[in-house]
Amino acid sequence: MNASRFNRLVPVNSALAEDSSTAGNGSANASVPLTEEDDENVAIGVKYRVPPPEIRDIVDAPPLPAISFSPLRDKILFLKRRSLPPLAELARPEEKLAGIRIDGNCNTRSRMSFYTGIGIHQLMPDGSLGPEKEVNGLPDGAKINFVSWSSDGKHLAFSLRFEEEDSSSGKLRVWVADVETGTARPLFQSQEIFLNAVFDNYVWVDNSTLLVCTIPLSRGDLPKKPLVPSGPKIQSNEQKSVIQVRTYQDLLKDEYDEDLFDYYATSQLVLVSLDGKVKEVGSPAVYTSMDPSPDEKYILISSIHRPYSFIVPCGRFPKKVEMWTADGKFVRELCDLPLAENIPIAFSSVRKGMRSINWRADKPSTLYWAETQDGGDAKVEVSPRDIIYTQPAELQEGEQPEILHKLDLRYGGISWCDDSLALVYESWYKTRRTRTWVISPGSKDVSPRILFDRSSEDVYSDPGSPMLRRTPAGTYVIAKLRKENDDGTYVLLNGSGATPEGNIPFLDLFDINTGSKERIWESDKEKYYENVVALMSDQKEGDIHLNDLKILTSKESKTENTQYYIQSWPDRKSCQITDFPHPYPQLATLQKEMIRYQRKDGVQLTATLYLPPGYDPSKDGPLPCLVWSYPGEFKSKDAAGQVRGSPNEFAGIGPTSALLWLARRFAILSGPTIPIIGEGNEEANDRYVEQLVSSAEAAVEEVIRRGVAHPSKIAVGGHSYGAFMTANLLAHAPHLFSCGIARSGAYNRTLTPFGFQNEDRTLWEATNTYVEMSPFMSANKIKKPILLIHGEEDNNPGTLTMQSDRFFNALKGHGALCRLVILPFESHGYAARESIMHVLWETDRWLQKHCVSNTSEVSPDINASKDGEGKEVTDSENKVVAASGGGGAELADDFESGQFHSKPRSLMW
Repeated sequence: MNASRFNRLVPVNSALAEDSSTAGNGSANASVPLTEEDDENVAIGVKYRVPPPEIRDIVDAPPLPAISFSPLRDKILFLKRRSLPPLAELARPEEKLAGIRIDGNCNTRSRMSFYTGIGIHQLMPDGSLGPEKEVNGLPDGAKINFVSWSSDGKHLAFSLRFEEEDSSSGKLRVWVADVETGTARPLFQSQEIFLNAVFDNYVWVDNSTLLVCTIPLSRGDLPKKPLVPSGPKIQSNEQKSVIQVRTYQDLLKDEYDEDLFDYYATSQLVLVSLDGKVKEVGSPAVYTSMDPSPDEKYILISSIHRPYSFIVPCGRFPKKVEMWTADGKFVRELCDLPLAENIPIAFSSVRKGMRSINWRADKPSTLYWAETQDGGDAKVEVSPRDIIYTQPAELQEGEQPEILHKLDLRYGGISWCDDSLALVYESWYKTRRTRTWVISPGSKDVSPRILFDRSSEDVYSDPGSPMLRRTPAGTYVIAKLRKENDDGTYVLLNGSGATPEGNIPFLDLFDINTGSKERIWESDKEKYYENVVALMSDQKEGDIHLNDLKILTSKESKTENTQYYIQSWPDRKSCQITDFPHPYPQLATLQKEMIRYQRKDGVQLTATLYLPPGYDPSKDGPLPCLVWSYPGEFKSKDAAGQVRGSPNEFAGIGPTSALLWLARRFAILSGPTIPIIGEGNEEANDRYVEQLVSSAEAAVEEVIRRGVAHPSKIAVGGHSYGAFMTANLLAHAPHLFSCGIARSGAYNRTLTPFGFQNEDRTLWEATNTYVEMSPFMSANKIKKPILLIHGEEDNNPGTLTMQSDRFFNALKGHGALCRLVILPFESHGYAARESIMHVLWETDRWLQKHCVSNTSEVSPDINASKDGEGKEVTDSENKVVAASGGGGAELADDFESGQFHSKPRSLMW
């Protein structure tokens, strides 16, 4: 295996061994045992393997398309996708610079997925879809990215790249397509103009003009790394500044890296019209965003510049924001923020100076932004903490910014409506408090008032968010509704509808002045899970009459995949507009149940229990069980005990999902709540291990009580912070699990000394907590088999690949049964088909060998194994696990957080 760490050659023909020593008849209980010779070859691991067909077939199923509606809501795009990419794509050279990864050949971010085709459907008056019209004229094998509608819905812009023989093989070109005919063509007549998509890419300035980030035609050759450095690498803090940063990766290392970053990130902005006219605007610079004003007269241009930093990513580099006219003339500089190396690590800390600079969505060209009053330090007590300013683009002589609103928590964005209504959001992480203010931007004599003041953890009290309507300018504002013979000011609140029985999404007609509500739509509760996706009746300007309301909803069930519907008032007629096939019909009849149980300290816990199709516990007996989860932090027991999710949601199965083992006749306990609670002034992590084990015991006890899980055949696994959880459970609750699978985790918290996940104390402030939470420090206690998997190029803060390397060595040094799989070219999540198939093969082998084949007898009394928590346990000491909502990476830097865009450019809606 060590040899494979340094073997950078990628097999051209996929190198997947289409055999699997554990492939059997689909039953986990009928696994094929490994011979001694097979197992020895497996341990050496010289080639990629694939899992059994019942897992492989699900992963290789063709993906469903993404969808995007036209601005006028009269057409829908089906954006076609391919299945998993080959490892050869990940093996392409990439530059790791300033916290980002760049594909130098394409001059864009590396590892970009893409669409393979675009289908256009007319949305008929009765709600049905017309026949598909394929965007035509594209080269064979074209890879499509950055699909964007013009505001009038008549054209699409997108980038294309395709493999050629020459040196410009992968560079992106901008294309446009006529939506009516489907005919596509290159936007630029010149073959020498390429897109620079390292940061922003292009934006519609108006219906016939785009502003494009291009690779400067004057760009010279790639900087050459000097064979001999000009001097040592030096960093200094002779000013004794307090600078604490998380363990960011892929940072600049020297002057050569700075030059390389400039080379790839520098763009020349170009205005280009659909008729082919091209005009360069501004000088080449590292432009990071372009945002036209709603009236199309001005453009906000953001850029970053030197001096760069070797300790923080580019999101904290010096940042300049300027206002230009739509034809590219400089108007004025709004700010030039200095390098921000010293943003405190406490949550809710922000950058000093102007931030979140945007256009008001309801005005032709009015700016607004926030400025901190606490120096950006969340630990400083001050009132107000943030001030929101506003200013017109066209200034009168001597005109100063106007204060719009003052906040005592941290500013979180604004939803605009008109001069009489806007909603301002603020929150504070430490207390989980969140508030929504109602303001009248055009009436200084109307005092702001609090509309909602609640805990962000209290999902039962969530009133929902206002639905936005699209304006003719292409921005999004709060939709106002009116009723017959009623002068009230109504908005639509779209909520997830969390209840003790699960989420029941709703749409409320809400009187913004009186606070009265009328529920005009609610999801089916018995069989289906429905959700409001978008407003579809916003083509005309002005208030929407309730009888003209039209919404896009999604609908799914435990066994039926998501389809989309249009619902129309007043008769509430519903019309299905998609008919996607079931992605994995072999699991169409899987069994799913949301279960509730209690931790020994009284905290209510929730998990989703999945059982294989056709399984009957009374006839088939208990199954091997895989518990897969991710811990979460809460400030109160009540919030931790609230139900999140719906029992009727479709069981989506991703390429590395634990649910794949339903096809191998496992019971899957997915996302059991593992709350780490810190009430009042208590820090949650100070009792992390205690609460982790207690939650795990409750979960395992419940699946055993139900008779669906064999007590000695329960495995635990997780990704990222879930891997950290897994290692801790094997160290501190070995009586519960037969084995563990830990993917892309961090195991030694002393290597992340300035905070991790939701911990914002430093190692020196909470030494005992850091040490006690680190399974690395308890490696001598881990006696159950543990499989460690990690991407060799993990770029996530906190989960460096060496975390798994060092943990494996610590385990091996104490004689633990362990295995480490390092995936070449993979990052924090895994992408290539070869890698994913091998991860599934490794996982299946581990489960078959150490879970399914485990013949230990287990005492049903969980408390029987409490003596000697860390000692090697006997065969009679097995039991349970639990965890908390969601998955996802360990805390990553919020690159440029707090940006609330009034004019979203996403594909959807």
